[in-house]
Amino acid sequence: MRSPVHREGWPAIGIFVGLNALLFLFAGPFGWIGVPLTAGCIWFFRDPERVTPAGGWRVVSPADGRVLPFAVTPPPAELGMGDTPLTRISIFMNVFNVHVNRVPCEGTVIALAYRPGKFFNASFDKASEHNERMAAHIRSTGPDGREIDLAVVQIAGLVARRIKSDLTEGQQVTRGDRYGIIRFGSRLDVYLPQGIAPLVAEGQHVKAGETLLADLAAADLAAADLATNGTTAEDPTT
Repeated sequence: MRSPVHREGWPAIGIFVGLNALLFLFAGPFGWIGVPLTAGCIWFFRDPERVTPAGGWRVVSPADGRVLPFAVTPPPAELGMGDTPLTRISIFMNVFNVHVNRVPCEGTVIALAYRPGKFFNASFDKASEHNERMAAHIRSTGPDGREIDLAVVQIAGLVARRIKSDLTEGQQVTRGDRYGIIRFGSRLDVYLPQGIAPLVAEGQHVKAGETLLADLAAADLAAADLATNGTTAEDPTT
């Protein structure tokens, strides 16, 4: 049976439990002050089960949180995906959201790139460009053999100072699988080729591994291919 608490949380929980025990030992009734703090730490690192939509060539939210305004912008340069603008769907996680991150779609991890940076409020657009981040380039293959490249980026926030990713280059990933965690409020960006319409709205609250962000099979694949490769399937010059 899987633990309801993410493994990254156990060291912090152990510290809270130890300090709480010392309070009871040396301060008697004042030890009760630490009980809600310890419970809050356990609650923050909760890792609930999720039911990921089965079938289809679809993208799910990698994080719990609120959808920020969409943007059309190039993916992180360190991934080597080029400077073609892509559709960016951003999800802001406050301290009350589940912070376990999940893989948005099936595919192969082509590249990983960590970049140190600043710690602006993660709800600001400049956080995507300037904050510390861990980016992953995933290549997903559809039932018809077509390939689409997308990126998912973990971004540190004003309070979040630790990004954890369990992905490795060359790894085969499955939609909805756990792959990392960010502590104490942060942001996840998903970059999709233009021509793939988001299925969520700005301001909507989403759940990691459950809420659908996009349906790749229903996308305008000609436009997506043009955005990714600069050509279309019907282009006789290719």
